[in-house]
Parts: sequence; structure tokens; C-alpha cells
Amino acid sequence: MFLELFVVFIATFLGTGALNIIFRFLGKRGYMGNLYEPVRGGTPRAIGIIPFIVISLFLPAGYNNLVLVMGLCALVDDVIGRRRIANLPIEIGQLARGIGMLCVIGLGYPLMGISSILVALMIQPMNIADMQPGSAVSVVIIMSFFTILATLIIGSAPVAQIPAYYVPLLTLVTCIAYAPLDYSGKIMLGEVGNHTFALALGIGYYILGGFVGTLILFIVTTALIAYIRRRNLSRFLINKLHINNPTFGDLFMDVLTGGGLGDLFRKIILGERQQEVTDNLLISLGFRRLLYNPYSPNLERVIEKDVRTKPTDLRKLS
Repeated sequence: MFLELFVVFIATFLGTGALNIIFRFLGKRGYMGNLYEPVRGGTPRAIGIIPFIVISLFLPAGYNNLVLVMGLCALVDDVIGRRRIANLPIEIGQLARGIGMLCVIGLGYPLMGISSILVALMIQPMNIADMQPGSAVSVVIIMSFFTILATLIIGSAPVAQIPAYYVPLLTLVTCIAYAPLDYSGKIMLGEVGNHTFALALGIGYYILGGFVGTLILFIVTTALIAYIRRRNLSRFLINKLHINNPTFGDLFMDVLTGGGLGDLFRKIILGERQQEVTDNLLISLGFRRLLYNPYSPNLERVIEKDVRTKPTDLRKLS
């Protein structure tokens, strides 16, 4: 097994470096489309295809299919980008992601029961984590290491005669091999990469503690992402959503429900309504962000009416 993990490390490390060189060469010549972002002097996107391939190959049978299907759907999201489907209020990438998540739930149910829903939902917070260089890989490394320790302490049962700590260890080794260029801001995981690590973490959580363990660690992971990205998220909530003095609950809810998919669910559930939140407990729990409806025509009026908090001093966030 450890020889296998050594192969994983070398393959991921060399593959990541090689794909970075190839994507940069083609991207600077305008051949990569959405897979080359014009930030930080040009940054290859979807380099996470290397961890996707490696983890798909080395996960236990059955579980690898979840990563394979989700990764392919995520790759569609990376390649096509944010193109809308005719006049529908949904993007092709969002549709591909939604289909992938439903496939994960369907294929994962015989293996994990209702825990497959939580494993699929891990995609949302990891997607938010990947919006800042180094954040997603930090979360993966921390949570994989914690899961390995917990698995050894608890003595979780093997899966298909494979030690329970194998999945989080595979995830950890793959991430460490990929991480150096991500920390330096030279590459991006892309949807294919962060979705892959999201499922790998979720599968490890399930093997560790079943549904309860998955639920607890899902919450812990979301909170960790909110903490790691607290400064950027606070600035976003203040400057873009005009939520003054955001609480940690607001940050947590942004990680849990932010992005286009979360806004789509808000539109379906809330329609054009914008619910005012005045209760201090609900404010602390993040309900201002949870109920923030960008589709509401009353949004500006509700925000202007919010006098419960003083304007935030942005210097405190620097």
C-alpha cells in the first residue's frame, strides 16, 4: 500500500508540473479558453484534473465511480464556463454540477445510504474554498490529517479489506503533491479538482463515522473554510452584499449556501421576497446571508433599512 502511495505522490507531483507547463504554453497563445485565467500574469485552471485522475484510479472500487462521474461533470463546467441555457436562469456549468451531484447521490446510496447526500453536498463548501489560492488545499490537508488520526484512534473497520485510513491518506498524499504550485498562486484546481477533493474527503468521513461522523465533519469543514477565508468573505459580504459587521454565522452561511447554485435555490424558494432579519440570535447564526435574495426587487430597500449595525471599518479586516 505504501509503495502505491509513493507512486501516487510522484505521479501527482510530476503530472501537476507538466500540465502547468503545457497549459501555460497554450494559454499564452490563446488556445485554452476558460482553462487559462488572466490573473496573476496568467494562471492555468483545472490543473486539478491530475488529482482527479489519480484519485479515481486509486480509490476503492465503487467509491471511485463517484469521483469519476462528478469529475467529468465538473470538467464540463470548467471548459464551458458560465454560458446560459437559452433564456433559462441557469448556466450550463450549474446544470452539469447538479447532474453530477444527483449521480453521486444515486450511485453512492447503495454504498453509503443517505450519507451520500452529505458527501455530494461537500462540493459546495469546497467550491467556495477554492476561490482563494491555497485555501482549498489547506482545508484538504488539515481535514485529511484529522480523519487519519481519528480513524486510527477509533479503529474504524476496513473497507473491502483496505484499512479505513487509506482513503484520507490517499487524499492527503495527493493533495500534498499537488499543493506547492497552488499555494504560490500559479495554478488553480478548477471545479474538477475541488469537486474531486470534496468527494474524497466526504468518503473518508463516511468510512470514519457513518452518517453522524459525516454530518459532524461536514459542519467542521464548512466552519474551517469560513475561518480560513474570513477576511475575504467579510470584505465580500460588506462590499458586495452590504451586510455590515458580518458575524461568523454569516461567513458560515456564505460558504454553505453561496454561489450561483445557492442563489438559484433562493429564487426557487423565496421567489422575489426578501426576508428581513431583526432577531439578534438569527443574525448571529447567519440568517442575513442565508436569506439574502439577489433576485428580490425589495433588496435595496431592506438593506437601507438595516440600522441594527454600524458600518464596518474595512481597515480592521486588512
